[in-house]
Amino acid sequence: MDASAGIAIIGSGINSLVAAAELALAGKDVCLIERQDRLGGFIDSGERTLPGFVHDTFSSWHPLFVSGGAYEVLGQELHARGLEYCNTEGAVTASVAPGPGTGTSRVAIAHRDPALTASALQSPGDEAAYLAMLADLGTNAGTIFGAFGAELRSFREVLRIAFGAMRRGKLKGTEAFVRDSVMSGRNYLRSRFDGWETDQLWAPWLLHAGLGPDQSTGGVMLPVMALSMHSYGLPVVKGGASNFVRAFESLLRDKGVRILLDTEAEEILVDAKGVSGLKTSRGVVQTRTVLANVSPQALYAGLLREPPAGAAEAAARYQNGRGAMQIHLALNKPVAWLDPRLDAVPLVHLSSGSDSTGIACAQAEAGLLPAEPTVVVGQQCVLDPSRAPAGQATLWLQLQEVPFDPAGDAAGQFNVDGGWTQVLKEQFMERVLARLEQFAPGTRNSVLAWDILAPSDLAAENPNAVKGDPYGGSAELFQNLLWRPFPQAANHRTPVKGLWHIGASTHPGPGLSGGSGHLVAQKLK
Repeated sequence: MDASAGIAIIGSGINSLVAAAELALAGKDVCLIERQDRLGGFIDSGERTLPGFVHDTFSSWHPLFVSGGAYEVLGQELHARGLEYCNTEGAVTASVAPGPGTGTSRVAIAHRDPALTASALQSPGDEAAYLAMLADLGTNAGTIFGAFGAELRSFREVLRIAFGAMRRGKLKGTEAFVRDSVMSGRNYLRSRFDGWETDQLWAPWLLHAGLGPDQSTGGVMLPVMALSMHSYGLPVVKGGASNFVRAFESLLRDKGVRILLDTEAEEILVDAKGVSGLKTSRGVVQTRTVLANVSPQALYAGLLREPPAGAAEAAARYQNGRGAMQIHLALNKPVAWLDPRLDAVPLVHLSSGSDSTGIACAQAEAGLLPAEPTVVVGQQCVLDPSRAPAGQATLWLQLQEVPFDPAGDAAGQFNVDGGWTQVLKEQFMERVLARLEQFAPGTRNSVLAWDILAPSDLAAENPNAVKGDPYGGSAELFQNLLWRPFPQAANHRTPVKGLWHIGASTHPGPGLSGGSGHLVAQKLK
């Protein structure tokens, strides 16, 4: 099968779907190439445990998408094709940890209403400090979100952001704002709050940005996440994340996008003029424009036979982050928390904040299974009861501090010599469930079935999850923003004419915003 296309896109994750849809709406001739037998990358759902229990297999929450530029362009088209969100107007997220007294729990809850959230902070001055944190972010929102939505290596784009800030009169206090932005999350919170609540509540959310509490830029990502959830909640796709992909697929097919499933991209063909085609397992697609939603390693040390000078070496040194793990549970009843307020919270972290999460991150970075991992407890059925039979529930547990190739167990209990065997997966799951049992007794006995995805499973499912890292590489400052994925290639437009690099390993980084696909589509329309 040889074919031609105006634009060929490798991969079908969120950034590819966004780019393909926007370009097709603009009348471009698009071909989408996907190695799997389905579209979506790390967006999928299904009955992974028992019939009637629908689990979001990988990603689940969509605040970044509904608040971004891609949704502004595509939202109406997707909703017309069946996309529907379930959300909350009340409690949105929480964190629970052992309290200072025996048998007590320490709980912090964030509501959609920031004033209500702030009013629960107990230390004098913290309520005002919380509202000031959000106000400071609002003051600089044009600059921050402008940076996330712009090509930072473009002098014109940087000038546009800077002049926009000057027109709004927002440059006052810029130095202090920049200083706060490059702080770690732990130091940022320490510098603003006296009580424990904000740290326990928001520090674990840094894991969802590919960071830890002691890594730089937490000082900007933490308030961004807080403001996003106060503004947009934690929407999930009604009926499961696969319905999101179905809406995209309907849109793509309606607009004439050629979709090639079960097709491996093997080589980006280049001639003296730049890209000349894409060799696939099913033949050659003749094209002068390729969008590659792949890892830097795959692009510069695989798909390009003669990469730009130094690019292959830099890609080999690109640093991936910690591995991740998913545990999907079918329950015979919803979780009953010791603190009943948590029964209605869509997403709960088991973490004391920077302290326990920082320790777990350090253990995982050292190759150890954390003794007390941060557990992300997703209660999608709180928002979407259709996910489980009446009176029953699903749980979506995420672990973001696990090594891809474990060298040991921080608690000294498990033998890791064989790597992520089924035995080790289930042993670690029991550790996680024992941690949950501290705050929700009886949960373990309510488990009807489970399904576990270890870091090795994530890497096997999606080659962009190098070493089981679903965030496309560490998002620390040295390979973020201006330097993502690395200085020699920190632009979506590569040195090869007609070749564009998109995906989580490119600016603006990980998450379900579709940001890089949107940025490139805007340039190619």
